[in-house]
Amino acid sequence: MFNRIPLTPFYPLTLLVIPFIGMQFTEQVKWSLFDFILMGVMLISLGFGIHLISLRTKTYKQKAFYISVAVFLFLFIWGELAIGIIGSLFAGD
Repeated sequence: MFNRIPLTPFYPLTLLVIPFIGMQFTEQVKWSLFDFILMGVMLISLGFGIHLISLRTKTYKQKAFYISVAVFLFLFIWGELAIGIIGSLFAGD
């Protein structure tokens, strides 16, 4: 049963260690539990998206294009939540 769930989409979660370690050494990194959960959901979504794109597309050009779009959307949403690129209701400080 567990052989069907790929682990590779969960690898990006290891990136959450960086802000956690940063919080231990400086006061400039201030993440709440909600921040970690939200970024975890975003990273898992990106990981599964890239995994599905790599399974469903056939040519290298298609894979590169769709993965680039997925990464751009991830970075755009992250930037909006962090600093407010377009100034939506969800914009950060």
